[in-house]
Amino acid sequence: MNRYALAGRLLVAAQFALIGWLIWPFTPQAWSLPALALLGCAVVLGLWTLLHNRPGNFNIRPEPKASAQLVTGGPYRYMRNPMYSAVLLFAAAEVLAYRDLWKIACWVALALVLLAKALLEERGLRALFPGYAAYARRVRRFIPGVF
Repeated sequence: MNRYALAGRLLVAAQFALIGWLIWPFTPQAWSLPALALLGCAVVLGLWTLLHNRPGNFNIRPEPKASAQLVTGGPYRYMRNPMYSAVLLFAAAEVLAYRDLWKIACWVALALVLLAKALLEERGLRALFPGYAAYARRVRRFIPGVF
């Protein structure tokens, strides 16, 4: 296994560990209106993403599949990593629902892990798709028009 693949696997493990920490200890949460709004946005964005980038085309690890097709429609028209954005929205909802300061640190760590995954993934996408660099120049990574 090369360093690229090993880094990808470690980042996926960190991502799932942090998500687990965010939802632990499975106790009743204080689902305020802002938390529910974030959760709703996460679900809608996640489902919209799956409608445009079907399972089989993407990889949970940041290594693009050799048979992958570049998707630039739907949510990918506005952000390069909409599923990562959906995960961050879900995590933000959990932070608000649990009202725990440690969950904020977990959210920040998750955001950094997803950024590292995106950077690693984009390296592979640039190598696989000649038009990816131009796409990346005009479409932001996580937040449309901002970042």
